[in-house]
Amino acid sequence: MEFRTASELTAALRAKQVSSVELTEAAIAAIEANDGEINAVVVCDFERAREAAKAADVALAKGERGALLGLPMTVKESFNIAGLPTTWGIPNTSQIPVAQDAVAVARLKAAGAVILGKTNVAYVLGDWQSYNQVYGTTNNPWNLAHTPGGSSGGSAAALAAGFTALELGSDLAGSLRVPAHFCGIYAHKPSSDIIPARGQTPPGIPVLSLAARMDLAVCGPMARSAQDLMLGMDVLAGPDDHEGTAWRLDLPAPRHATLKDYRVLVIDDHPLTPTAAAIRGPLNDLADRLETVGCKVGRSGAGLPDLSLIGSMYLRLLMAFIGGTMPQPDYEAAVTRGAGIPPAAADLRSVVERGLVMSHRDWVQADFMRTGIADQWRRVFRDWDIVLCPVMPTTALAHDHRPMAERTVSIDGRVIPYGELPLWSSIATLTGQPATASRWLWPQTVCRWACRRSADSLRTAPPLPLPVW
Repeated sequence: MEFRTASELTAALRAKQVSSVELTEAAIAAIEANDGEINAVVVCDFERAREAAKAADVALAKGERGALLGLPMTVKESFNIAGLPTTWGIPNTSQIPVAQDAVAVARLKAAGAVILGKTNVAYVLGDWQSYNQVYGTTNNPWNLAHTPGGSSGGSAAALAAGFTALELGSDLAGSLRVPAHFCGIYAHKPSSDIIPARGQTPPGIPVLSLAARMDLAVCGPMARSAQDLMLGMDVLAGPDDHEGTAWRLDLPAPRHATLKDYRVLVIDDHPLTPTAAAIRGPLNDLADRLETVGCKVGRSGAGLPDLSLIGSMYLRLLMAFIGGTMPQPDYEAAVTRGAGIPPAAADLRSVVERGLVMSHRDWVQADFMRTGIADQWRRVFRDWDIVLCPVMPTTALAHDHRPMAERTVSIDGRVIPYGELPLWSSIATLTGQPATASRWLWPQTVCRWACRRSADSLRTAPPLPLPVW
């Protein structure tokens, strides 16, 4: 049962073909037998999971029908779960008490999910590899010499290895989509602000009655099918308690009833970064196959926003966020470095260094420009339903634990700085667009309309082979 989808498992539970206790014990056995080399599930909560599974079976026997009732699953380590440590990979924090579930975790439990434990992350969620001094390194189940991605790398590895059918992750610089791409599973970065982030906080930070606004960052589901992304979104999406009187989630209907009616704009070339042939080839193969089934497929779009501007603007705003949370000595060193950069310098290294110490005036001006880019996307989506593009410029990376500033990545013989890897994923992130990374599609799908519909539209897409390293 370990490679069944969450939708299949919940249907089997309702049909009494299997019990929650049986599924939970099978998941625990799989983790205990096979996770040693992978190191995906780093915080185990098996005894409480067993009790929750027993309670779920009682509820199912009474005819109760929670959306996830009896389904075993895991959660990214950065989300608070009462009684379990939340460390974000920071040493000496595992003893800090956690008394309250994150909002997203509470919603999963309310829907009947059985939480087996937590999955590994990048140190302070700040890498496209998942390793830290607390829990060690997570390896890609397809090739242990490669990373599963980050920062939701343990989540993707657990799904790919068959330990779980559904996961909760988060995304600031591709942290949902990159691990999905590297591990051959599905992930969805929702539109900004539709899944509450309250309770996904670093260790020791008090959980308030409302969450601080986190520019660019979102929470979202990971799974082994697009349908399961919809299942996760149905449970997770909606306003937090303090916002519930002001707005409600009302997703629009799909634009079209069948795949052949969709208009798909394909982008396979980025002006700021090379893209490996191993990525471009499957992307264009998919475009050809979509044309074969009747989709209108375009290779360029009039009025498409400037990808160079999006990439540089994203890096500026991302660095401004990082600069705002840096320890004071590090920030002062960044100020000194930034002072030596000419104001007109436009190379990405300069953009990053100046972004770390961006003034509020600079941020406001950048945000005005971001609004203009969002307007351009709205115009693009009058003519196109889907934009199809890569998640990353390369396949899963070999482990590299050197200081990040020293890392480079070779893409078909061209070497780029490690910090330029999120340029493709930034296309959706900068303006808060929803985007789905798909096992079958390789790339990410950036959609104008609401997230469950973007996942639904991919459900019948033709399959492509999994990556082989």
